[in-house]
Amino acid sequence: MDQTAKAETFRKLHTGAEILVLPNAWDAASAAIMADAGARAVATSSAAVAWAHGHPDGDAAPFDKVCATIAEVVRAVDVPVTADIEGGYTDDLGELAENIAKVIEAGAVGINLEDGTRDPALHAEKIAAVKAAAGGRLFVNARTDVYLKGLAEGHAAFTEVLQRAERYREAGADGIFVPGPADPDLITRLADGIRLPLNVMGWTGVPNAARLQALGVRRLSSATNPFRVAYAALARAMEAFVRDGDPDALAAAGAGFPNLQKRFG
Repeated sequence: MDQTAKAETFRKLHTGAEILVLPNAWDAASAAIMADAGARAVATSSAAVAWAHGHPDGDAAPFDKVCATIAEVVRAVDVPVTADIEGGYTDDLGELAENIAKVIEAGAVGINLEDGTRDPALHAEKIAAVKAAAGGRLFVNARTDVYLKGLAEGHAAFTEVLQRAERYREAGADGIFVPGPADPDLITRLADGIRLPLNVMGWTGVPNAARLQALGVRRLSSATNPFRVAYAALARAMEAFVRDGDPDALAAAGAGFPNLQKRFG
């Protein structure tokens, strides 16, 4: 499947009968495992990519390294890939356009672009700049961090999210990502009030995909959970190995490892 076909497929995944369950990878191996498990698309996680390369989350990883990781993920799978590019790694609109060209060159057909604590007016300008630079080649998932960063509370937070979502829609966003809410009633109200496909972040307390679909959600992201699963298991196994020096126990902890040599060969 070429990049144009992947882009069209990815867009349709947000409007089909079934919610898009989207796992977040951090390298070619994790992406391959996700695709082989049946994922219909794969995303990158900005935090997981940063941590895997020894950087903190928050626009801190070198952008060329981020793009190289996107390209490695794209090469490893034959499903659409969407890239988490935080706030675009710049607030300069010209530089942002250059960054978007690099993301498209790496093979991504979608992006997450987050507002964080920035002025929503600036974020709307950035969305418009991305759409102009991409020429319809990227599904732009506009993330708003009102709930995640506690920028408002209660009804004020709900109203602020709806206002931002509409502003971002008018700027050209294709979807809205609202990480943070777990309450089904709140999620329903968000899905009803936002006039674009709603993406939520999967974490403790968030309903499962079938329930979210019934609430009107179109996309469920795993965020950093796969990375945490992998490295929590590694940390436990390493503690035991360093303590006991038992190769058999370490080998047993890795039982069931997929044959990536064969997969990539």
